[in-house]
Amino acid sequence: MTATYRNPVLNADWSDPDVIRVGEDFYLTASTFTKVPGLPILHSRDLVNWTIIGHAVTGGYDDVRPGCGVWAPSLRHHDGRFWIFYGDPDVGVCVVSAEDPRGPWTTPHVVKPGAGLIDPCPLWDDDGQAYLVHGWAKSRAGVNNRLTLHRMSPDAREVLDGGTPIIDGDLLPGYRTLEGPKLYKRDGVYWIFAPAGGVEQGWQSVFRAESVFGPYEDRIVLRQGRTDVNGPHQGGWVDTPSGDHWFMHFQDRGPYGRVVHLQPMTWNGGWPVMGAGGEPVPGGPVPVPGGTPSAPATSDDFSGPGLGLQWSWQANPDPSWWEVRDGRLRLACVPGPEDLAKRPSVLGQRLPGDPCTVTTTLTLEGEGRAGLCVLGATYAYVGLESTRDGTVLLRGDSEDGGDGGERVAVPVRDGVVIGARIGTGALVTFLADTGDGLREVGAPFQATRGHWVGAVLGLFAAGGGTGRAVFGAFTVDIER
Repeated sequence: MTATYRNPVLNADWSDPDVIRVGEDFYLTASTFTKVPGLPILHSRDLVNWTIIGHAVTGGYDDVRPGCGVWAPSLRHHDGRFWIFYGDPDVGVCVVSAEDPRGPWTTPHVVKPGAGLIDPCPLWDDDGQAYLVHGWAKSRAGVNNRLTLHRMSPDAREVLDGGTPIIDGDLLPGYRTLEGPKLYKRDGVYWIFAPAGGVEQGWQSVFRAESVFGPYEDRIVLRQGRTDVNGPHQGGWVDTPSGDHWFMHFQDRGPYGRVVHLQPMTWNGGWPVMGAGGEPVPGGPVPVPGGTPSAPATSDDFSGPGLGLQWSWQANPDPSWWEVRDGRLRLACVPGPEDLAKRPSVLGQRLPGDPCTVTTTLTLEGEGRAGLCVLGATYAYVGLESTRDGTVLLRGDSEDGGDGGERVAVPVRDGVVIGARIGTGALVTFLADTGDGLREVGAPFQATRGHWVGAVLGLFAAGGGTGRAVFGAFTVDIER
């Protein structure tokens, strides 16, 4: 029986994906904005089953800056090394590289400084010349909807000229927000795969030329059409060892973020045809037979010695914030903003795109407040708080200022089970077991997206620095 897949193949916020093949192995990375660590590296043998194997960036900002940091990356393999180029819209075009995709990766280096430089992609040509194409963020540069090409030093240390505009979306009928270029060369033809039209309702265009500087012809090759997949665009072109061609791209799903779809790609008249006649497919045969079922980790038994690769902080972490030992995660109840959206020490992971139930146990030692949250532009949580009368169960949200809302009047024992059921449409029902079984706590909460990101499942501990929250195994049961 032929193995099949269904879209999305990565049903969580793997935003702005890019993918390559090296031998029989596929690698994927995605934008992470200010999450630390950033630039996850995923590995697959069949383009459907993926695991997280590391991160390419280990630092960021010391404070929470939504919408900043690591924007859409390009992943390439050249001269025996893996390379990731990404735009930090407040810094410029940056690059990291490694011999092994698991790391270690080099410290980010600025190839071209400047505000509003985003979505870079390199190309090392057959004659040894290197190029770099990028887009523009209007929020920083004042312009967008255009792509600029530079000659680049082959070692990727610097650009060698002031840049040449090669595609101006303002001159193309109906185009807006042209961005995210991926530059390729196949059989003597230069290709730029670039999305346009915006995150939620955009489309995928392809440009081709006989010279890297153009002129480029354009064609729209993937759009929503009659399907329910809104805005299918921005991603990477990859082939299999057998010579089949595929395209991976995102779909924006609000609080779930940008989930990743896989489209077959064929050719007609010298142009790629994606999906089914230019519309997304719900699934199909797995590109490379014989793969082992797998998915990026969500649950964590805290067996250590470190955190699972699915976790990230909202800003640079302090080592004193956390410890993994004996199957437990210990978070210090550190000072910080009461608003969880502004607190660097929230530990989070991507919200699954399928309905699921999340549970963990929580013991609060000393003074403080701790719990499980679902965090986007707004947030809510269930947890424990120490009071003069003992430890109580607490259900709070961003509308109460983050300092706690509904409190259960009866004290609770240590090691209470807390959790959340995330239903269709990312409607969240918080749960707790105070001794009489797992029950609902408070009103349902509608999860919301963050700034360019989906909501996250988070663990937090807040206070004056003397208390400590001890979490047991973090379990995510996904409904299939």
